[in-house]
Amino acid sequence: MTATDTPLDADLIVIGYGKGGKTLAATLARQGWSVVMVERSPMMYGGTCINTGCVPTKAMIARSEHLAPGAHPQHYREAVAATADLTATLRAANLALLDTVETATVLTGEAVFCDAHTVEVHTTDRGTVTVTGRHIVIGTGSHAVIPDIPGLRQATNVATSTEMLVHTPLPGRLVVLGGGYIGLEFAAMYAAYGSQVTILERHTAILGQEDPDVADCAREVLAAAGVRIVTSAVIDRVDDQGDGTSVVAFHTDAGPETVPADTVLVALGRTPATETLALDRAGVNVTAGGAISVDEHLRTSQPHIFAVGDVNGGPQFTYVSLDDHRIVLDQLTGSGTRSTADRRAVPYTLFLTPPLSRVGLTERAALEAGRTIKTAAMRVADMATVPRARIVQESAGMMKVIVDADTDEILGAALLSYDSHEVINTVALAMRHGITASQLRDEIYTHPSMTEAFNQLLGALH
Repeated sequence: MTATDTPLDADLIVIGYGKGGKTLAATLARQGWSVVMVERSPMMYGGTCINTGCVPTKAMIARSEHLAPGAHPQHYREAVAATADLTATLRAANLALLDTVETATVLTGEAVFCDAHTVEVHTTDRGTVTVTGRHIVIGTGSHAVIPDIPGLRQATNVATSTEMLVHTPLPGRLVVLGGGYIGLEFAAMYAAYGSQVTILERHTAILGQEDPDVADCAREVLAAAGVRIVTSAVIDRVDDQGDGTSVVAFHTDAGPETVPADTVLVALGRTPATETLALDRAGVNVTAGGAISVDEHLRTSQPHIFAVGDVNGGPQFTYVSLDDHRIVLDQLTGSGTRSTADRRAVPYTLFLTPPLSRVGLTERAALEAGRTIKTAAMRVADMATVPRARIVQESAGMMKVIVDADTDEILGAALLSYDSHEVINTVALAMRHGITASQLRDEIYTHPSMTEAFNQLLGALH
């Protein structure tokens, strides 16, 4: 429905067009609720995932995976253009999701709280619109952190992950600040297109939350792709060279060092996007880290205001935001019993080539919890009963599973392998529904598939 500059009253105001907010808004609008959706940017209908996150990055990765070694600037330009077309199509579809519903109004502009029930929206096309809502959902997501490293903010060749997705031409030398998920994904992707990539990671190892054997295998995969990883690296400054390049100065225990960069990617974490909302006017509390404080039902300090997605400080995954919407919907129209405490065995994937997917406990965490365990860990290349990996010429990586030795309960798994982002869901489903390791081992799987690896992997438990 077309926005107006007259005051609006709504059953529900949603601030932020991300997965949780848009799904909740569309569901309740179809049920007859009057809904006002506020999105600050016309380039973000549908949220981070489809515009600057999961979808465009995975599209770029997919187009890089089978390139021969060497620089591929033309393939890179084509990938950037194709990804832009893809996100534009998805944006339009997401706008239509609400804009075509009679009971929904989409306002494009900055939302600022006036009080606990009222929001002013400074729209891009119709002036300021005042909206009063019975219920309010905040889903404004997060944004990249740019730390106070000398020269970093002044350098002309510095980019966040969002800016990299529209960045042309292909950088010859890419320096990635941070070896977290975003940094590693972009490093692997740009190396595949032919950039000379250096990762500067302040910790003593990448993927420190993983078991050492899994992290070491991931590092081998990255090294084989041509990525240089420098750990225990403290970044001292970034010196702009005045010609579109810069030099990054850092030091390790071995002493000072510099690395030249055509582009510097800042991947040093993300912070909840709450700065412009004036939450204090609404009486909405935030944590010390800037996230909106919520209870297990995602209610804020104001019971009629909820927060979903990255902004509430939970796991920064689109599928968690989708589950957030289910919890809020249950509060508004259901039994009110669903909560974040119901979540079990939530998997995640780091999209290297091959991807690393994990669910549940690591071996280290299981032992620290006092569990008596059995483990199995196998290199994919050594798994003779899994020909699928060889068929697609993706035999790098390893698979690992952790099982309770007394109960046969699956405690966790790490899969660094082809199609692991699909296979991990089978493990997670088994964990949620009490399927034992022996039962998963003895199931009948299609052939050739990566799932049939469970026959051999779980048979190797000791």
